[in-house]
Amino acid sequence: MTYQTLAIQQAGQVATIVLNRPEVRNAFNETMIAEITHAFLELGRSAEVRAIVLAADGPAFCAGGDLNWMKAMADYTPEQNRADAAQLASMLRTIYQCPKPVVARVQGDCYAGGLGLVAACDIVVAVEAAQFCLSEVKIGLIPATISPYVIKSIGESAARRYFITAERFSAETAQRLGLVHEVSTAEKLDDSVNQLLKALLSASPNAVSEAKRLVRAIAGQPLSEILIADTVEEIAKIRASSEGREGVRAFLEKRKPSWLQ
Repeated sequence: MTYQTLAIQQAGQVATIVLNRPEVRNAFNETMIAEITHAFLELGRSAEVRAIVLAADGPAFCAGGDLNWMKAMADYTPEQNRADAAQLASMLRTIYQCPKPVVARVQGDCYAGGLGLVAACDIVVAVEAAQFCLSEVKIGLIPATISPYVIKSIGESAARRYFITAERFSAETAQRLGLVHEVSTAEKLDDSVNQLLKALLSASPNAVSEAKRLVRAIAGQPLSEILIADTVEEIAKIRASSEGREGVRAFLEKRKPSWLQ
């Protein structure tokens, strides 16, 4: 597929999806939403890809919704608004459920829906100068479609504050809230991302995918007999898998597992 709003790069087993509308601060419209969804579905299925980086070109990571797209929405019927919002929701869910680990490389400001993009990723590395903002209420809207991912990242208490104040907050605050995992200088941003990628690529591909799924399945669940039984089944299943057997053998035999050879 030829992308109008993205640049796709691949180096070895790492694919990078670059938001490529710097002239509008990488604000998204219906085209970008469809292309991001398509890119994550394709790369998520690719046997040649073991990790995905979500990055952006220009000074801003993502400013949220494109102004022309938002102008068009003003004249949408309720049915059109639902369909449009469903596309955005589908994009975010596709990122969140991608079987490959997704690292967000945040090199600049991240507002509104752009913050939702980041929250849907697994690991977030941000430059220390980046500013974050859930700005929707300033224009009479609410961050509804991104809310499941943002609230999972920053928690209910912080969401209550930033959803209703639309305050900007720093990368340091974003890290304290749990949205960002690492804060870096601009000069060391790529080094920080590469260190994470090195760790991801050293692990069993199947185990990484299953570990992602495990977190989604367990998070928020009450500690019950059913949950405990499920975790017993999970470890038994992974132990019997080909990569599980190979990893244990390699560890005991003091050699590299097959996925590193």
